[in-house]
Amino acid sequence: MQELPTIQPTLAPELSPEQIADLSEEIRALAAQRNAVILAHNYELPEIQDVADIMGDSLGLSREAAATEADVIAFCGVHFMAETASILSPEKTVLIPDLDAGCSLADSIDADQLRAWKAEHPGALVVMYVNTSAEVKAETDYCCTSSNAVKVVEHIWAEHGPETEILFGPDMWLGAFVERETGLVEDPERRARFHVWDGECHVHAGIRPEDIARTRAENPGAEFLIHPECGCSTQAMEYVASGDIDPEGVHMLSTSGMLQHVEAHPEGEFIVATENGMLYPLQKVAPGANLIEANRMAFCKYMKMITLPKLRDALAEMRFEVSVPAEVAERARIPIERMVAIG
Repeated sequence: MQELPTIQPTLAPELSPEQIADLSEEIRALAAQRNAVILAHNYELPEIQDVADIMGDSLGLSREAAATEADVIAFCGVHFMAETASILSPEKTVLIPDLDAGCSLADSIDADQLRAWKAEHPGALVVMYVNTSAEVKAETDYCCTSSNAVKVVEHIWAEHGPETEILFGPDMWLGAFVERETGLVEDPERRARFHVWDGECHVHAGIRPEDIARTRAENPGAEFLIHPECGCSTQAMEYVASGDIDPEGVHMLSTSGMLQHVEAHPEGEFIVATENGMLYPLQKVAPGANLIEANRMAFCKYMKMITLPKLRDALAEMRFEVSVPAEVAERARIPIERMVAIG
């Protein structure tokens, strides 16, 4: 099994149940005092998930943040997610408990690189995964998620013509999946006008066909769940599309869809191909389910940088505010709104 790159040399020390209880109580009191809402991504530490007011994926959390009446948003996720919340909620104070909680996929392209790429293809439309920085979004025509990337690209062709040149990034595996699902693989002429950035997430880079084949062979009765809202699953999605993985019993499910599916089959057996933090909320809704990691190393240390002490300190000291300059936010909001309108 391939070992994935590490982001930190060590993780924070594990907290005792008593420490978790005390810190959680202190955090909830501080949140009430600050009129703050605590948002946590599905891949955060269990104790962070438990103290959160709202759980979800990156875009869903940002949309929840925009709808809340809280003055402060404590975003337990990675930096681009907090930026997206700030873009959609410019009147609110957005905090992140650790400014160094980044994202290898978002870091695989910056605004200067995107501007240079656009200069090489004048007139092309840019589609960027929502897992990108605010500055990259500001240079983008349409954002997308894993689950609606195909729909966004097809919308562009319907609106702007089938010959439209597209720059797609930064996830090369999601780009390959879009090429296959839209039929570009069989149309070399049109495929030449669909350009894919060479980027990837350090977590999903380690989920290989042999890992999944072995895990399924060891658990022949298990269903295979892929979370399409998570960048960590896009390579597995491409393996299914290319035929490297047997599609029998494979389900492409959103966060809520995955939770609903497992909850509806509480005694089932499931191989879960995504960041392994997702197993915690799944086990909570179905304690009797047998959940198996497709790759035990699918572990994002960026996400695990957020801890209860850091969250407590962020609320107590109102520190590590994430704000996006108004001009950048105004431009970045457009591709996000276009993505949401497409659905």
